[in-house]
Amino acid sequence: MEKIISCFMPVKENEDFATTVNQLLSTDMVEKIFLMSTEKPNNIPENCEWIECKNFFSTSAVKSVGDNANTPYCLIYIKTSPLQLGAYALERFVNLIDDTGAGMVYSDYYEKKNDELCAHPVIDYQQGSLRDDFNFGSALFYKTEALKKGIAKFSHEFNFAGFYDLRLKVSQTHSLFRIPEFLYTETELDTRKSGEKQFDYVDPKNREVQIEMEKACTQHLKETGGYLKPEFDKIEFDKDEFEFEASVVIPVRNRATTIEDAIKSVLMQKTKFKFNLIIVDNHSTDGTGEIIEEYAGKSDLIVHIIPERKDLGIGGCWTAAVMDRRCGRFAVQLDSDDLYIDENTLQKIVDAFYEQQCAMVVGTYKTVNANLETIPPGIIDHREWTPDNGRNNALRINGLGAPRAFYTPVLRKIKVPNVSYGEDYAAGLAISRNCQIGRIYEPLYLCRRWEGNSDAAVDTVKLNAYNTYKDRIRTVELLARIAKNKKLGKS
Repeated sequence: MEKIISCFMPVKENEDFATTVNQLLSTDMVEKIFLMSTEKPNNIPENCEWIECKNFFSTSAVKSVGDNANTPYCLIYIKTSPLQLGAYALERFVNLIDDTGAGMVYSDYYEKKNDELCAHPVIDYQQGSLRDDFNFGSALFYKTEALKKGIAKFSHEFNFAGFYDLRLKVSQTHSLFRIPEFLYTETELDTRKSGEKQFDYVDPKNREVQIEMEKACTQHLKETGGYLKPEFDKIEFDKDEFEFEASVVIPVRNRATTIEDAIKSVLMQKTKFKFNLIIVDNHSTDGTGEIIEEYAGKSDLIVHIIPERKDLGIGGCWTAAVMDRRCGRFAVQLDSDDLYIDENTLQKIVDAFYEQQCAMVVGTYKTVNANLETIPPGIIDHREWTPDNGRNNALRINGLGAPRAFYTPVLRKIKVPNVSYGEDYAAGLAISRNCQIGRIYEPLYLCRRWEGNSDAAVDTVKLNAYNTYKDRIRTVELLARIAKNKKLGKS
């Protein structure tokens, strides 16, 4: 059989790379395997060659791949743990990359975790799949010609964003195609739940990495016509008349154990303006509605809405509140199982609208347990947001932070998608297309993490659905921004 594949993989001296090497060489399609590491390994197997590499994910490492790839196809295995190929997996990679004309193909895989074998399907790549943490699995199969063309377009030297930059460059001229078949098994050493992983990108120790990822994504947006300059619509806060300056909005369904605390958190607010609390009870069946009614009977501040519709998600409940005539000038988020950090939160949020002349304000929150004790990662402030580039970087990250607050006339025009995941992110992206989003970097909000949270521990199928939806939101927004730039003659 013709040897048409070059393989590249990072190695560590104290980890088993012989298993992966033997797997690859057993197929008779692999010409050579390149082992990439800082120090030369002992006992390099036959048909293997060492490439000195300080950081496997750097631009220099990617360039080394391009320099040494002399076969029609390249397999890049990005892990150091053992890889086990499925039956005729490499043949399948070759056939599909040729049949589709893709620049890179990837596949579903099996995951060996704690000695258990689990199926791990991945999701289709789309134009808005700009997340640097998009999960392709660990086996990336490139057409060498597409890989080298991507490398030729490099304009920055990255320590961490090399492979991210590569797939963005390749995606500009080729598709990245998912094969919905389980073609290999990889070993997963990170056994944390999904809810524990989702904040990794805001960990301060990863800040240098995130700066590079932002730079690579921003350059990609400039090259594809989706970049927006820091030019924003002017907001006129006195354009409409409102009885209330602000409304806190709580969509809720079956949160009898936490809704009382949330209500008290609002009623304790001290402000210089008139505000109310709009609670949209989405047909609770656990006594939540009775608790709301009890408080509504004691306070004129509380508006209790039970929608006539039975098909509303969290976003639909938000729209119901915002479109209500009693909604204030600013609509401020509070989830039914969370709390404001003190009595001054609402005043600080409204002040930020006027001070920063923005259509949306995003605050900072602290993660706590059911007893309100701080738990990792602690304070989430999303400092990656900057006034100049925040709305571009928003297409790369998977959320904007909390608490979120909106200038009601703008949100009434956009409306919130009727879904129960990503609805706030979708609204925020749409707003940021034309308007500035303000930020408050001091903690305003206690976000309870407990087993009942919707994102505490999400299985692979549901997580894939969530990520597919957010990628679709980004695709829609990216297309809208490209169209906006074309209309303005900026691309």
